[in-house]
Amino acid sequence: MRTFSEQQIAAFAPNANAVSNGRKISIGGGFVSRMRSEDDSFYMGECKGSGKSNYVVSADFADEDHPVFRCSCPSRQFPCKHSLALMFEMAAGKEFAAGEIPADILDKREKKQAREAKKAEPAGEKKPASEKSIRAGKAAKAKKIKKQLEGLRLMKQLTDQLMNTGLSSMGSVSLKNYRDLAKQLGDYYLPGPQNYFNQLILEMEAYQKDSDKCHYHQAVEVLKRLRALEKKAAAYLNEKLETDQPEADDDVLYEKLGGIWKLEQLGELGLLKEQARLLQLSFQVHYDAARKEYIDQGYWVDVDTGEICATCNYRPVKALKYVKQEDSCFEVARIGRLYYYPGSINRRVRWDMATFEPVTAKVLAAVKGYAQKDVSAAVKLAKNEMKNLLSEDYCGMLLSFSRVGVIETEQGKCWVLEDHAGGRIELAGRDGWQDGMEALPQIPDPEVLKEQALFGLLYYDAGKHRIRMYPCSFVTDKGIVRLLY
Repeated sequence: MRTFSEQQIAAFAPNANAVSNGRKISIGGGFVSRMRSEDDSFYMGECKGSGKSNYVVSADFADEDHPVFRCSCPSRQFPCKHSLALMFEMAAGKEFAAGEIPADILDKREKKQAREAKKAEPAGEKKPASEKSIRAGKAAKAKKIKKQLEGLRLMKQLTDQLMNTGLSSMGSVSLKNYRDLAKQLGDYYLPGPQNYFNQLILEMEAYQKDSDKCHYHQAVEVLKRLRALEKKAAAYLNEKLETDQPEADDDVLYEKLGGIWKLEQLGELGLLKEQARLLQLSFQVHYDAARKEYIDQGYWVDVDTGEICATCNYRPVKALKYVKQEDSCFEVARIGRLYYYPGSINRRVRWDMATFEPVTAKVLAAVKGYAQKDVSAAVKLAKNEMKNLLSEDYCGMLLSFSRVGVIETEQGKCWVLEDHAGGRIELAGRDGWQDGMEALPQIPDPEVLKEQALFGLLYYDAGKHRIRMYPCSFVTDKGIVRLLY
């Protein structure tokens, strides 16, 4: 008989409320009958609901990597709380009577297998695209690039104007033209620059309200990134036109301009790994006011290579009820095919399906072994990454340490990480980020702060004029101690 862990059920769920509701249904005895097939590939049950008739709930595991959940309830969530409740019934080891797979399910299986077989046909057996359609496709892509270049030129005019008048005047400048341009950039297929522009407007707007110099400095940084993106993007797009190669490639500029990757595109570019194992080091949710989206961001370490990568789940405010929120993961995710986005440090990754297994002492030892031993080398690596204005202004790293503690400085007490050679880096929070520093003094086990590894985000503090580390989690011999969830 199949069973599930809480983590696996949560991975299928559309949100945390669905998990909670599914658990309540199971605990409350919501199922009046349960059945499973002899080959263990199909589970079904009747569940009491708000209507007169019971809901028929089923889980089909004919395709192990892509199980199919069905329910006769009217919910638009997928899988619904009744499907999750069925998995909780299985997890609890409740009795399922043996029975036959319904005929309609067998019919649906056959149709699905036929569709997949058709997709799996060798490329040579498929009808090749005509030369006319290929030319039309390239022409459409070239037309889009020309439109993007037109938008970049318009953007350059306004940023030039802002540079000429000086950012010092941003306390009095009218924001109407900038808001109008931000809206127009969407029409020019430039959602990436549009986000930067919205961020610039927000900083200018905030400065006009409180005259805080931090907004001025932030606006300068955004403008630098905007100008760098405009310059590099113009050269990138012009080269694609000159070489008659308008297709998407593995250059980070494709996504920075607003391109959206499909998994099959990443696979065609060779940006994938078979049979990967990832362990999540940290997870947090933050709101991006410029994008008007919530971002569920997780940092993961590859158990077999030590590479640290990131997952980003974007949830627009206008579509929150339609986009599943991600959650923390406390087990090792085993992924059949892992896809990478173009990039360098902390590349973004995605996958279709994963199974989960417990975190063992061997896994923890391997992860600790990948940690950077030298603070100065880690800082140098972070500086080189952050110098690239197309990268984020921070990067995630795992550092080995001899101790983490509080020291006395001229400015007062501060938390530091010290490596085995005596090298140190200050640990500190950052404006706009959730504060994980509050949890440091509350760690009950003092051994966590000795001879372990710390995962955090290295960033440049303009006020302090140095690289600092935003702590996220400790990797110890016993497990991962998270400061944030």
